[in-house]
Amino acid sequence: MKIDVIIPVHKPGKEFAELLRRLESQTQAVHKIVIMNTWAGDFPEEEVRAYKNTEVHHLRQEEFDHGGTRNAGAACSDADYLLFMTQDALPADAYLVERLAKTFENPLVKAAYARQLPRKDCRELERYSRSFNYPDKSRIQTREDLDTLGIKAFFCSDVCAMYERETFLELGGFADRTIFNEDMIYAGGLLKKGYGIAYAAEARVIHSHNYSGIKQFQRNFDLAVSQADHPEVFSGIASEQEGIRLVKQTALHCIKIRKPWLIFSLVFFSGCKYIGYKLGRNYKKLPMWAVRHCTMSKWYWR
Repeated sequence: MKIDVIIPVHKPGKEFAELLRRLESQTQAVHKIVIMNTWAGDFPEEEVRAYKNTEVHHLRQEEFDHGGTRNAGAACSDADYLLFMTQDALPADAYLVERLAKTFENPLVKAAYARQLPRKDCRELERYSRSFNYPDKSRIQTREDLDTLGIKAFFCSDVCAMYERETFLELGGFADRTIFNEDMIYAGGLLKKGYGIAYAAEARVIHSHNYSGIKQFQRNFDLAVSQADHPEVFSGIASEQEGIRLVKQTALHCIKIRKPWLIFSLVFFSGCKYIGYKLGRNYKKLPMWAVRHCTMSKWYWR
């Protein structure tokens, strides 16, 4: 089994070197690490090339695209499987690649994503959100789950996700111009073709963010724009219900751990997410100046 890792990077720091070190020590050997760099500043070329089988491609920041840049990285590979990661996700142990690869023993599975564990500095609400979205039990999602899981059936995360390359090419890879959510757009296409997506709870990466209310608003705005731009995938799929369920479960968690005051923060952050999402779903009705203030991805609107 030949596996290549593809990582888009922007202003990589010390954590990126740690990611490369951990990838180098995996029990399932990585064939090649393809790095798509979008930072015109001082890229640590020599430090990166000190790790085995790294391949660096430089592109201008304005050329970056969530789908297109990853497709360009995939085009540099002839491996059997493509493992897409982000620069801020760290393998929790040496078994990450091996455990993701093992899911493909099921011929139905054409994509697999890892469990995301919170960082040590992760806030309580985000920590619970991680356990909600990435539980400790593995599963395989198919189109038969659409009625029960809704949009969660399409869930997949390129923070750490592996794809069978042959099927990836057959389906045309990621949408070439994507503001966000390229992983779920592709996952939706997989399910509609009758394939399955594996959530491998035993394959773990450390990854979380302490976003501000504004960042939550902008992130959910971009998420909703991606859904509005791809009705062929998301039309008719329930989305808000999963968000409501997360809010209710988080509120119960705050009470259970005897920190009910956190519910005030929950209401605030949930409101930011909801308003961002509703505006994003209707972004075509907004003037462009308003869209540019709502988005995290200003490059998309040039």
